[in-house]
Amino acid sequence: MALSIKPIGDRVVVEAAPAEEKTASGIYIPDTAKEKPSQGTVVAVGTGKPDEPLTVQVGDKVLYGKYAGTEITYEGKEYLIMRESDIYAVL
Repeated sequence: MALSIKPIGDRVVVEAAPAEEKTASGIYIPDTAKEKPSQGTVVAVGTGKPDEPLTVQVGDKVLYGKYAGTEITYEGKEYLIMRESDIYAVL
């Protein structure tokens, strides 16, 4: 399904990965103690700046800052809109 949101400039739309439900040792994490995810999948990209084309593409799995971007809800799903500079790495 194509996302109908088209970010402007050097912004990208990221769908955050779900938060961990349990630890590696099998202990379940309550909702109040879950950490905000810091990785996700790029679902839409802007056109970039005239002198700086974007380096991420739709479908890339990325790492970003814990408090990066603006959270939005669109058609019942949670997304983050952030600048490409807020992305640390492509996995």
